[in-house]
Amino acid sequence: MGSRTGSKTFRFQGGVHPPEEKLTAQLPTETMPLPETVYIPLSQHIGAPAVPVVEKGDTVLAGAVIAEAGGFVSTPVHASISGTVTDIVEYPHPVGRLMPTVVIEGDGTDRWDDRVVPRPDSDSLSGEEIREIIKDAGIVGLGGAAFPTHVKLSPPPDKPIDTLIINGAECEPYLTADHRLMLESPEKVIGGARFLARALDVTRILVGVERNKMDAVRALASPAGSDVAVIPFQVRYPQGAEKQLIKASVNRVVPAGGLPMDVGVVVQNVGTAAAVYDAVTEGTPLISRIVTVTGPGIKTPKNIRVRIGTPLSEVIAFCGGIVPEVRKVILGGPMMGNAQFDLSVPVIKGTSGVLLLTESAAEIVTPGPCLRCGNCVRVCPMGLTPLMFARYAELGMFDEAAEFNVADCIECGCCAYECPAHIPLVQYAKYAKAEIQNRKRKAAG
Repeated sequence: MGSRTGSKTFRFQGGVHPPEEKLTAQLPTETMPLPETVYIPLSQHIGAPAVPVVEKGDTVLAGAVIAEAGGFVSTPVHASISGTVTDIVEYPHPVGRLMPTVVIEGDGTDRWDDRVVPRPDSDSLSGEEIREIIKDAGIVGLGGAAFPTHVKLSPPPDKPIDTLIINGAECEPYLTADHRLMLESPEKVIGGARFLARALDVTRILVGVERNKMDAVRALASPAGSDVAVIPFQVRYPQGAEKQLIKASVNRVVPAGGLPMDVGVVVQNVGTAAAVYDAVTEGTPLISRIVTVTGPGIKTPKNIRVRIGTPLSEVIAFCGGIVPEVRKVILGGPMMGNAQFDLSVPVIKGTSGVLLLTESAAEIVTPGPCLRCGNCVRVCPMGLTPLMFARYAELGMFDEAAEFNVADCIECGCCAYECPAHIPLVQYAKYAKAEIQNRKRKAAG
């Protein structure tokens, strides 16, 4: 299979076209200076929190393990700067509550752990060796979901994988971190994709990029060679969601309640692929990432490489600070991001963007009664009926919400975006799913 930019694509149902607002698309990535202090949460991934292996007063080097994986679905956590552990405390976390966090005061030298060294034998590593390196490096999905990458690379024997899809869609408005990575480090994206394919023992590698980033498509085409297909997709949100990307790439439909592995596919983000390349070739664990800082509420929008654990307040200051009219700060994009309550929260592995909205951009509209217009059904990329499970969630009828497959909601926000009554449909979906999970846990004892 040769590298190409004209492969046939398929359309997923639903979706919307919000304004792109890619304010930082042409701004090269800058590297933020080392923070004086970092706040590194033990939970930066889906699954069990990491377990600390350091204590207050310990001296640590950048790249050193400060917490071990708390189970198979978990990852280790590493020091992002060199310095001294000053505390392990409950600290504000981007999810909206206090979480166990390792605090490191930097020594300003950025000395690295002596185990972080280039690996000259990377081309001869087996799939199992690559999976172990990825696991030890603490790599998770950098598109926002933060699912431990080594778990995705370990499908059960009855789920054979034949295709690896690298997700470069970056369909969320405002965000451009992945775009800049593809332009600036295409060899890392493609090289990491090859390591991921070797770990999965597959030869079919597809890289999907939306057509509003044709410069990235061209940049990736050169290192792609003959074994990787670079495919431009239509610009339609949520093109970058796993199930929609699979439909558009290989015309396979992931069943309700299922996973990509059920149809022989594994999807990884371009940032994840680049992090894998660094881990396998350089021995570098995941201690930094590119973050887009953008929106009408920031004085100087930028793409910046930030050390994990850097407080948002310092990131914002590096970008010139906020404008007086700022009303809301969101981690991620406007469709799926989470509003923040405290600017001391740190950048974590899943932080793709910091979006600052002004009063006019973040206007809160009072919801009205459902008009039964069907807009939410028309645009839902999962083929669901959001008006029904939202109404049942509002009434506390969670069994009925489950019958309308609320568990399959990917929380993309298309329904709320199109709702003329401004009903918070995504919030109702999150509420219903959380309550259903709580009931299952209680029933299990």
